Amino acid sequence: MQYLPLTDQDRKEMLASLGLESVEGLFSDIPPEVRASDFQIPSLSELELERHFCDLAGKNQDLSKLLSFLGGGIYQHYIPRAVNHLAGRSEFYTAYTPYQAEVSQGTLQATFEYQTMVCLLTGMEVANASMYDGASAVAEAALMCPSVTGKKRLAYSAALNPQYKRVLRTYTRNLALELMELPCTSSGQTDLDALPEGEIAALIIQNPNYFGVLEPVSDASRLAHEKGGLFVYAFTEAISLGLLPSPGSLGADIVAGEGQSLGIPPSFGGPGLGIFASREQFMRRMPGRIIGEARDARGNRAFVMVLQTREQHIRREKATSNICSNQALCALRALIYLSLLGEKGLREVAEQCYQKAHYLSNLLAKVSNVGFRFRAPFFNEFVLSLPGDPEDFERQLLEKSILGGIILKRNYPSLNREILVAVTEIHKKEDLEALTSSIAAWAGGTK
Repeated sequence: MQYLPLTDQDRKEMLASLGLESVEGLFSDIPPEVRASDFQIPSLSELELERHFCDLAGKNQDLSKLLSFLGGGIYQHYIPRAVNHLAGRSEFYTAYTPYQAEVSQGTLQATFEYQTMVCLLTGMEVANASMYDGASAVAEAALMCPSVTGKKRLAYSAALNPQYKRVLRTYTRNLALELMELPCTSSGQTDLDALPEGEIAALIIQNPNYFGVLEPVSDASRLAHEKGGLFVYAFTEAISLGLLPSPGSLGADIVAGEGQSLGIPPSFGGPGLGIFASREQFMRRMPGRIIGEARDARGNRAFVMVLQTREQHIRREKATSNICSNQALCALRALIYLSLLGEKGLREVAEQCYQKAHYLSNLLAKVSNVGFRFRAPFFNEFVLSLPGDPEDFERQLLEKSILGGIILKRNYPSLNREILVAVTEIHKKEDLEALTSSIAAWAGGTK
């Protein structure tokens, strides 16, 4: 096959289709001071080249020395060494879609066990083999509700993770569905009184919500059912499920969220693990694939893909989704993590997250000129109000190698002086005191 080189006209047309005038526009998001336009690899031996690249890498900041209080959907937790070791074994790490069940029993059993763990964690009756991430899981849950209820209105909380909201809008943009965003009260909880008259297909509430606030889940479930809809319990911090009542016990019909906290490193924001569970009566409406237990011709226990209700396998008009894969390796990591910790260990991690976050909030309550935007109960995240520009705060703390939190005005313009602070079990008492001292020095001391 012969490949023809691109002409100048070809390049112009390609750039025009992207709305750009020059190739440099492709790199506009990269700060000019870190671009290496004249980057050249010298002619060196293998050993010399390795040393050269090590020298270049040495110019990067050592992220292991950063003290991070970032959350908002991706969290830094301790991952036992066994997770990396077991998940990195070649039989898992190189495995692909297990279409041939007879040669994929290990992969299928691991996924089956993962589904079992998710059901135990969420209090639901059936779980799928995972979705791409929390955002796609919540969006797929939203799409599933109209197919079950036959209704077209989807109500969701303004305190739903902003990334999840954007994916939800993208999913529904060309569908005959009505999206309705419910505002939050002054406490940071969803204003359930803002639910409109008439029936709905679903009510989607995140708990804890994006501001870290615990929602009145039972009330939300009751209202959703009174209006003929399903209640979708969304989450971003899976560790909270080790301490809070299970979504199933609170009346959830579908549980969808992010499983990154369960043995998956933050890794600059991905990959994630989309957890999806439901009541058994809705199983055939679920997206993705479900692994089940069966018996082979000799009566031996076996594992197979029992449901794959997507376009690859059935008629397009009967497909529940076009999600054609799952996060098998990430799901395996979650399975190993949960197996190592067990029920008691997971609860202990959740309790440490809760207690340390509240210890930090008590320290910050003594700092002058700062306050708490919301006074509702929270799990391991809270919104802190600052006396000045959060971006100035961010820059000054970064000079001390501290990531102080997420600036909220980027997604919520009205919260123009607020940051979202997250605490997990990895934070030591000294870390919490260091953050408090840094904030006090910036904000004007203590009360």
